[in-house]
Order: sequence, then C-alpha cells, then structure tokens
Amino acid sequence: MVNRISLFKNKRFFHKKDKIDQKIVFSPLLVIPLALVFISSILIKSIQSEFLESDFLNHLFTGLLGYFLAIFIAYIPIERIRKYLIPFYFCSLVSLLLIYFFGISFYGAQRWLSLGIFSFQPSEVAKLSTILILAFVLERKSISSIKDLILPFLIVIFPWLLIFFQPDLGTSLVLIVLTFVMLYWSQMPIEWIFILSFCIFTSIFYLVSPYLLIFWIPLMGYLAYRSTQKKIIFSILTLVLHSLVSMLTPIIWEFGLKDYQKDRLILFLDPGRDPLGGGYHLLQSKIAIGSGGLLGTGLLNGKLTNLQFIPEQHTDFIFSALGEELGFLGCVLVLFLFFILISQLIKVSKNARTNFESLIVIGITSIFLFQIIINLFMTIGLGPVTGIPLPFMSYGRTSLLINFICIGLALSTLNRTRSLRNK
Repeated sequence: MVNRISLFKNKRFFHKKDKIDQKIVFSPLLVIPLALVFISSILIKSIQSEFLESDFLNHLFTGLLGYFLAIFIAYIPIERIRKYLIPFYFCSLVSLLLIYFFGISFYGAQRWLSLGIFSFQPSEVAKLSTILILAFVLERKSISSIKDLILPFLIVIFPWLLIFFQPDLGTSLVLIVLTFVMLYWSQMPIEWIFILSFCIFTSIFYLVSPYLLIFWIPLMGYLAYRSTQKKIIFSILTLVLHSLVSMLTPIIWEFGLKDYQKDRLILFLDPGRDPLGGGYHLLQSKIAIGSGGLLGTGLLNGKLTNLQFIPEQHTDFIFSALGEELGFLGCVLVLFLFFILISQLIKVSKNARTNFESLIVIGITSIFLFQIIINLFMTIGLGPVTGIPLPFMSYGRTSLLINFICIGLALSTLNRTRSLRNK
C-alpha cells in the first residue's frame, strides 16, 4: 500500500487543472468501458429485435451519461468527499432496509426501489458505499491483530445481511470478496485471507461429506498456528470459526436460500438433470456460445439470440450473445479489453499517493475482476447461476452508472497522481 502524504492544501473543490484534459477523456479507463457499452448495446438490440421497445437505447444513453459523469468526477479530488462518506454509507443502509417495505419484486427477488419516474437497485449503491467507508477506516492503520478486524467486519456485515436476505446471493458474494481484497491491501497476512475464505470449503465439505471436516478443521487450526505470534489464541479462534460455519451451514441452506438458489448451486455440475428447469439457462448459453464458432454468425444475426432461447439474456447472459454473434475472436477481443482495464486500475492503485485513494481503487478493481470471472464461468457452465452482471455489458442502469462512477474515482486518483508528479 502506498505511503501516506499530506492532502491537498488548496481549498478548491476541483483539481487545479479544470480544463478538460485529453489524457483523461481518451484514457483507456474511459474508452474501454465506453467501447464495451457500444458493443453490448448492439447485442441487446439483437436480443430484443422482436420487441417494439428495446432496452438498447436505454443502455447506450445510460453509458453515455456515465461517461460524462466519470469525466466530471475525475476533476474532483477524492479527499474532498471524506465528509460525505458516513452519511452516504448510512443512506445506502436505509435504502436497503426500505426494500423490505417498499421494494419492487422481479422473478421472486425484491431488489429495487421506485422513485416515481425511475427505479434503482440499492445493492449496487451499497457496493460503492462499502468500498468508500472501508477505505476511510483501513487507511489509518494496517491490519495486524484480530481486534483490527472488528470495525471493518461491522461495516460490511450490515449491508451484507440486508442484501443476502433480499435475496441477492451474487451481490453478497461481491461484498465478501471486496472486503478480503481491501484487507489484504491493508497488509493483513495472506494466511488470514485463506483462513477466512476457506470457510466456503468448510460449508461445501459439510454438505458433501461431513467426515472430511475431521481433517479439514484441524488443518485450518494448524494454518492459524503458523501465521501469528499469538499462536494458541488464534488457533482456538480459527477452530471455533470453522466449527461455527459447519453448524450454521445447514441452517443457511434450509432457511437462508430460496429453492431456485439451491437448484442453481447444484445443477451447474450437471444441468442435464433438469434441462427445462434450473439447468435451462446453462445449457442454452453453452449451445449459443458453441454455435458461434471462430468468427460468429455476425451482429444481429444470432439465431438463438434472436429467437429468445435464453430468458433475460440481455442482463446476466449477455456474454452468450457475444459468443454466438462474434464468435471466439469476439470473445477474445472483449476479454482483452477487460484485461487492459483491470491492469490499468491495478497500476493506478499501486501509484496512488495516499492509502485512501489506493484502497478505493483496489476495491473497485476487485469488484470488476470478480464479476467478470464469475459471470464468464456462469455463462460457459463452469459455475452456478448467481445473478452477477458483466460490467459495462449486462443491462442494468443502476449498475452501469455506479460502474462509471467507480471509473471516475479511479480517474480522479490518476489525475491527482499526475498533477503531483508535475509539480
């Protein structure tokens, strides 16, 4: 993590360079997301070709709005938003809570709030607010003891619970991942990350074969013993944690997950067991991608895409339309664009001049990278259907705007780094 330096001493709200800088406007951090929006807009048009009103214009206009919003945010020093972080965090919690009373339901999930002329998804806002408040807390000191984890976990647990029980399993996983990445960036020992993240394997082993826990939980205790100076205390805490996870697993499986979520988690291993039900999306998605071959069928010419073989393909399964219409080479091109975007974000995070900025950008990077990986795995049948969108490509106005706001924060960090170097 970068060394702390003194904050801006000028009292202006914007950066000193108030004129639009071509380096910002044509930065890969902005150009790549905009290119992905254009590509996905055409794919959405192809998916909804038979509809009188298509969402491709909404996606395109939202992307253009997000593009200019990101440019605007790029000229606001991140340090200036500190005093708004706590109110923003609590407002996001309130919006998540309001869903349970006034939320709009689609396909059995209550995740949206209506504000009259438009609706938005509070969980997307909560991802950003969690990153910002975690960065605010973690910048002050490194994670070197168990007590240092208390406040970060308290910050995350409230939005996580509200999102998990909407139910929104995908976004709740995103919160967990961004928390672990930001803790690691705060110099938390990598062994601690393994101990915490391996709780998922404890749950899996309990469901598959509980006898494996006889060997697995002591192994976690041994890993804890090797990772800290307070060996006995930390080992006991690790054993208690994984034992508690194993006891809570059947409760969460029975009462915390909906039936369709259970089907999704199970059927990705063998979607053919229920080809017309829970396995339908996975089977049709793989067929669509495979039918594209090397060069694809051409934009707007995908047969499975045009005929709506994959329900709601313009959201979580947009990559299958890409595979069918642009083929293997089109998929490689999009993955290459994502690779450049993630590489640029990591570079910005490493070169950031303050811990606060560095933590924000690495948190943003973790969200994008995790969503890309999980969405691609889901689309090609290597992972369960979790409802995680593909950044800048899956249709969703709230998600798209929040993604561009995140890009704007990264550009603000980059802008400040350049301005300080030029002094």
